Amino acid sequence: MKHTVFQALADAAQQQERVALAVVTGVKGSSPQKIGAKALFHGDGRILGTIGGGCLEAEVQRRAIQSLDTGQPATFEMALNRDYGWDDALLCGGQVCGVILPDAARAGAALWPELSARTHPLTWGVRRDFAILLVTPGAEATDWLYQEIVGPPCALWIAGAGHIAQAVAPRAVELDFAVTVFDDRPALANHQHFPSAVQLRVGDWDTLLATPLPTAPAFGLIVTRGQRHDTLTLQAWIQRPFVFLGMIGSQRKARAMTERFLREHLATSDQLQRVVCPVGLPIKAVSVPEIAVSILAQLIEKRATCLPRAWPFQPRVEEPAD
Repeated sequence: MKHTVFQALADAAQQQERVALAVVTGVKGSSPQKIGAKALFHGDGRILGTIGGGCLEAEVQRRAIQSLDTGQPATFEMALNRDYGWDDALLCGGQVCGVILPDAARAGAALWPELSARTHPLTWGVRRDFAILLVTPGAEATDWLYQEIVGPPCALWIAGAGHIAQAVAPRAVELDFAVTVFDDRPALANHQHFPSAVQLRVGDWDTLLATPLPTAPAFGLIVTRGQRHDTLTLQAWIQRPFVFLGMIGSQRKARAMTERFLREHLATSDQLQRVVCPVGLPIKAVSVPEIAVSILAQLIEKRATCLPRAWPFQPRVEEPAD
């Protein structure tokens, strides 16, 4: 979603349209959105993106339209208690702070196209004087209200083009992964089974498994048609610096694979410990769509844990007394 917001800001700058950008810069406790959540507020009431919805977003929208009227940027700090939430049952109990930038499109006009393209990692931020700038190496954190790394999407390599891959790949694209599917079967690895945004690599497995990893952080998912191809893929991919490497199967399969790889010196114990098998969060998934959901949830969790992109500036707001 964030690159969509960046593109919308670039479009607004080109069209000389004024929109207010709101960014969540800090959270404490439970909150409906996390650091880095963004929304664009138009004077006519339109909203692109979200900072949490409900009464929180309604209050920030009110302040954003006020900022559009006055031209003055502002920060906000809110406790999600009865003051902002009881009418709409938003009683998260947490605290949220953020910044509202009514001239964001023009002020960051040179920056938004770069951030939207995401061809290489960039760090941008909002300084304490509300200037929107690229962050130079060594910049003092105390000078900034917010900083964020924006880079190319994480790669997701899927070995196998069967039912699991066909269920995972489209949703992974929607979740901002750059997806590539590998298989030796052109009857399955084609765009009748996968959306056009999914890259397809078809050929013999020796050639496919020699493909170099991209420079972006990469996730690997092994869901081939059988244990022979799973083993072949794992033997190659376990040597690669994947951020996450998961394989379909049972705990029994994982034990057997581990014993074989150690016995035949195909991998070290440390390498094998990085392999997640069975892949997917334990949600008692049975059907293919359920299994896909469990895998995607695990990918999201791993990406958020290993690749934080926003600096956590914590809110200072105090919980009001009863």
